[in-house]
Amino acid sequence: MPLIACPTCNSENINGTAQADSRLLIHCNDCGHEWLRGEARRDPSRPAVQTFESLHAAFPTPSAVRPDVRERIALLQGEFLLQRRESDPEVEKYRTRYQELFSREGLSTAPPEELYEFANSDTLANAGNMSGFNRAWKTQGPDKAAQKVRETIEFLLHGPDSLRLEDRLTQLLDGKKVGFPSFNKEPLLTKVLCVAEPERFLPVLRYSAPTDGKKEIAKLVYDLDLPAAEKVAWTIGRLIVWSNDLLRSLVGNDIPDLHHATQFLAWAKTRPALSRD
Repeated sequence: MPLIACPTCNSENINGTAQADSRLLIHCNDCGHEWLRGEARRDPSRPAVQTFESLHAAFPTPSAVRPDVRERIALLQGEFLLQRRESDPEVEKYRTRYQELFSREGLSTAPPEELYEFANSDTLANAGNMSGFNRAWKTQGPDKAAQKVRETIEFLLHGPDSLRLEDRLTQLLDGKKVGFPSFNKEPLLTKVLCVAEPERFLPVLRYSAPTDGKKEIAKLVYDLDLPAAEKVAWTIGRLIVWSNDLLRSLVGNDIPDLHHATQFLAWAKTRPALSRD
């Protein structure tokens, strides 16, 4: 593709996706601006171009949940709150500590040992097997590895502001931003979001997993079908953020602590499903 510049930020760090009507959807990797290039080939049988806005509008919303499912979930929430203990104070302490470390002011001096502990701790959520991360950390040494982890977190949480969070997340997962590759994994990046915005992000660390991904929880608890991660147009960052926001909205404020709310979702998906009859 010939070198062209983004009309918003003048960056040449762009890529293009071929559209069904023969045009290219150009995406700026620096500011997130998207525009179409070329002349459309008229063919009414072809699907329309899918932009960020059109995809977001097509993503399932809370209104898609059937009334009978809503009634069932309300009953389950009442039962859960009667039976379950209050939120773990250690989790709140953990979130508060790392929220401070990941702030604009605190990140540059976040100690290597605390960044290492963040990846390996299961206090908030278990990010899975950390053997690859631990080997890379040991190979590079704590100071160099910690600086690269800080670079990853800085890009994810703090900018550039012109680039949507969804797209920053996708770039890290796709390897377009280096940082610390062994840290640039969906569970760890999602865990960062959980401590940075504890009132928004549920500690469900994968979009799709056999039974405990956001996609699977949406189906098992709310009978909602979310898009497959393999559909490139959606991008994994968009699916991670939009599915989180959907589940957060569906849980509501009756269980305000999102660690506790995640425990509810894990429990609710084991309850017998309603029949569609």
